[in-house]
Amino acid sequence: MSVMEKIRKQRRTEAESDYDVAVVGAGYAGLYVLYHMRKLGYRTRAFDKAGGVGGTWYWNRYPGARVDIESMEYSYSFSEELQREWKWSERYASQPELLRYLNHVADRFDLKKDIQFDTGIATAEYDEAAKHWKVGTDTGESFTAQFIIMATGILSATKDPEFPGREEYKGEVYLTSKWPHEEVSFEGKRVGIIGTGSSAIQAIPVIAEKAGHLTVFQRSPNFAVPSCNKPMDEEFETWVKENYTEIRERELRTHVGCAIVGKSLRAMPTKSALEVSPEERERAYQRCWDAANFSFYTVFTDVLTSKEANDTVADFVRSRIRQRVRDPQVAELLMPKNHPIMTKRLCAETGYYETYNRDNVKLVDISESGIERFTANGLKAGGQDYEFDMIICATGFDAMTGSMTRVDFRGRGDRSLRDEWAENGPRTYAGLMSEGFPNLFMVNGPTSPGAFFQPVLLGEWQARWIGRLIDAMTEQGYEEVEPTDEAQAAWIEHSAQVADQTLFPLARSWYMGDNIPGKPRVILSYLGGFTPYRARLEASEDNHYEGFRLTS
Repeated sequence: MSVMEKIRKQRRTEAESDYDVAVVGAGYAGLYVLYHMRKLGYRTRAFDKAGGVGGTWYWNRYPGARVDIESMEYSYSFSEELQREWKWSERYASQPELLRYLNHVADRFDLKKDIQFDTGIATAEYDEAAKHWKVGTDTGESFTAQFIIMATGILSATKDPEFPGREEYKGEVYLTSKWPHEEVSFEGKRVGIIGTGSSAIQAIPVIAEKAGHLTVFQRSPNFAVPSCNKPMDEEFETWVKENYTEIRERELRTHVGCAIVGKSLRAMPTKSALEVSPEERERAYQRCWDAANFSFYTVFTDVLTSKEANDTVADFVRSRIRQRVRDPQVAELLMPKNHPIMTKRLCAETGYYETYNRDNVKLVDISESGIERFTANGLKAGGQDYEFDMIICATGFDAMTGSMTRVDFRGRGDRSLRDEWAENGPRTYAGLMSEGFPNLFMVNGPTSPGAFFQPVLLGEWQARWIGRLIDAMTEQGYEEVEPTDEAQAAWIEHSAQVADQTLFPLARSWYMGDNIPGKPRVILSYLGGFTPYRARLEASEDNHYEGFRLTS
């Protein structure tokens, strides 16, 4: 028995907590956190309000749902055997295939025995004397755990629509973020969909093919580029698997955590969009258009920091929209004009713009009026009544923070995390912890690079870092850890300064919290890239976890 195993055994004997580690979430991040903490020897249990594994992919079952990252990259890297044995059927996997993959992982590593499904976390109160968390579930159960790791993802807290008169409507109502498990029939029906964000852009073409008529209500248009999805090519799959080690290393050095472009590895940009000729820019943008949406983020050095450079990308995409939509007035409505491209999520589409060429599809601009109310037979917008058999709300999520603030966390001195974040936005150090809430960790948390870096890879890296910290605490006899107020304040200031050097604050987006009324307007994700983020946390680790307060 190793020294660490002896320490853990002694610790378990003396522990008063029901669990060493409680993991919240059973999606990509939660499954790996459970796997890793269990492997380290900690008594670990995961909880998820869903009826099975999958996280956001358990709930997001709407027609056309698929990932916008290469399947071969949107996968775990911790097991070489897993990487080689799993075969993806498409370059960009659909929701059913992603769910099959996650169930395969959970079964292969026997994770489900330590997951409690149909159980959400409602309250968590830190006991300063016992130095553990007292947790209450939405099923009325309670337990204690020394550590809590929130692995709930950046897009999991649904933004429920709050339209007047919703209870009066007699037809079917669905949310893309809570799509039913049973099949929904659109055949011959009059369907209305509210929203043109990422989920709607994927769902609209599929629904239009079956519905009798589809009316799309658009408040503000989003830029969308081709997903470039296709069946998995065996030669490409073999190339990736033979080069996985290099690909994973390259992913960690890129800004977005994705290394594959076509059948080659992504090269980091070295030129400004403004220092090359218009012809060279056009060729570069066409390569991005033909490859994948993330290519645009790194095509030139300044597309996210210079409005003039960004305009060249936006103009290119607008020109392609005009080519694909026959009605010039409809094309104009579909082209964003009030935000720089990529400062709101750049959506991946398949046949989205061509859908508006169909006779059974109508686009309604509600930028001025919004949705006034639901009626018994449909809804009212812009003073006009519309009748529908079915209304679909694609109204998005309370991104980054919603899964944290919907739990009543009470830290030292009964401090409320929800109240503290409501005033000034999320207060975290590196998106991992919040001062005053000891032993509470977050994976892909607010002010981490979560929204701009490949989330599976980031989740694995953060889980291993957290595991090393808990190991160090165990070995050295520490019972509590939290960031110092100084380190947290410095990180938040640094994150804001980095954001201010970009174009992101110019857009009203969920990146800035704008989609939730009353939410503080701050950047919710770190824009400096994974490389400096990683360097900062590794330096902290090398210097006895500088920036964190460890107590016994």
